[in-house]
Amino acid sequence: MSVRQRKFAVRAVWLQRLLLLVVLVHVITGLFVDLPYPSWFGLIPAGGFVALHIVLGQAARRDRAGTEPPAPLETAPPVTGRWSAVNSPADKVPSHGTHSLGQTYAIDIVAEPQEEAEAEEGAEEGAEEGAGAGTRPAFAWLWPVARGNRDFPAFGAPLLAVADGTVVHAEDGQRDHLSRNSLLAYVYLFLVEGIGRTLGGARRIVGNHIVLDLGEGTYALYAHVRRGSLVVRAGDEVTVGQRLGSCGNSGNSTEPHVHFQLMDGPDLDTARGVPFRWRGVGVPVGGEVFTVGEQAAPVP
Repeated sequence: MSVRQRKFAVRAVWLQRLLLLVVLVHVITGLFVDLPYPSWFGLIPAGGFVALHIVLGQAARRDRAGTEPPAPLETAPPVTGRWSAVNSPADKVPSHGTHSLGQTYAIDIVAEPQEEAEAEEGAEEGAEEGAGAGTRPAFAWLWPVARGNRDFPAFGAPLLAVADGTVVHAEDGQRDHLSRNSLLAYVYLFLVEGIGRTLGGARRIVGNHIVLDLGEGTYALYAHVRRGSLVVRAGDEVTVGQRLGSCGNSGNSTEPHVHFQLMDGPDLDTARGVPFRWRGVGVPVGGEVFTVGEQAAPVP
């Protein structure tokens, strides 16, 4: 993507957010007062939002047309313990249904319970020292509407550097909200909270996050980081396997999980996704359970 195309993309994204805000104000205001103009005027900014969405999607497809995806970059896994994959690029590309925010090859992973013997042995250490120390609550259709984050074994699990690199962005001031893994909470997330986060920009969608510069134009993103858990800051040099922070439930997240992706730039609004493989794991497909040992192998 050229510099000119990146500038256009950034401006288009901000214009989208402005149009969405206008539509939201129009709808809310119309609920309480008589508007000084026909209500169908609200379709104009809504149509502009949809048109920009289509234009950006077509531009992304043209940008990738006729080009082979780069070879996957092998890194160490970002976690240890027992996990399973959700929204994996091994199942479909783009994995999250969009190329935006550099998510083309992104993956979500959730911690799974350990075997009973391992769970009993590690119970005294607590979930903050690794993944899979407890049970993982299933999706609830009606009740409970929401759960606390400590009910999920992923919450507090260490996030590790996947390669030697430099921290270019690190923030952990956003709150960890309750889970959204019930039908009612899921609807609320996408119809109410999701709109607000879209208006707030990329950082509100990914929540607390870390961006590592791995060199040669490749960057790693860890999203939904736990509030107050970071042990690194921008400018720090890190080595593979070094702890960066902890898994949390900030941003546009249904439950505590790790969202990981590689991309070709540090700016989420213009970055393109880069495929990856985790050493010793590969790219797990959706639902696949995998285990990572305590020590990640060094990256050449």
